[in-house]
Amino acid sequence: MSVHIVVMGVAGSGKSTVARHLRDRFGPAMAEADDFHPPPNIAKMSGGEPLTDGDRWPWLEALARWTAERRATRTSTVLACSALKRSYRDVLRRPAPDTYFLHLHGAEELLHRRMRDRDHFMPPALLRSQFETLEVLQPDEHGATLDVAPPVDELVRQAVRLVQPLIPPGPGTSQA
Repeated sequence: MSVHIVVMGVAGSGKSTVARHLRDRFGPAMAEADDFHPPPNIAKMSGGEPLTDGDRWPWLEALARWTAERRATRTSTVLACSALKRSYRDVLRRPAPDTYFLHLHGAEELLHRRMRDRDHFMPPALLRSQFETLEVLQPDEHGATLDVAPPVDELVRQAVRLVQPLIPPGPGTSQA
């Protein structure tokens, strides 16, 4: 049995950090969705221009293929991806209908500050457009929302507590 987790949220919410901790703790294959963006998307965001749905569909399809390939070999996954809209999450869950979405959510001011302090192609000026695009998880979507205001160690502990029951015990899996 494979488990598929998407750590989602707007820029600066800590998706990559939490996903790496989950990978290190439980051993699933991990992908950083930013690595799947084609150069035109990166250039657009680097220039301060938000992506359109048309820009995102091929990127989302590539991410869904990545998950499908791992699911075919029964390999669990953790994906760090904004997954801002329900329709985007629908694409991501298509190869694995039981995908668990861990939504990292926080105050815009906090995330803006975090974005200013990091080296990334996406400028803080685009954060507002992500909040405007964001559709929170709906009650029928498998997942949970975590507030990112606590220190990273506490955020990771909360994420582990939520994800641990989903992970089947097995070789190479730390359940402690």
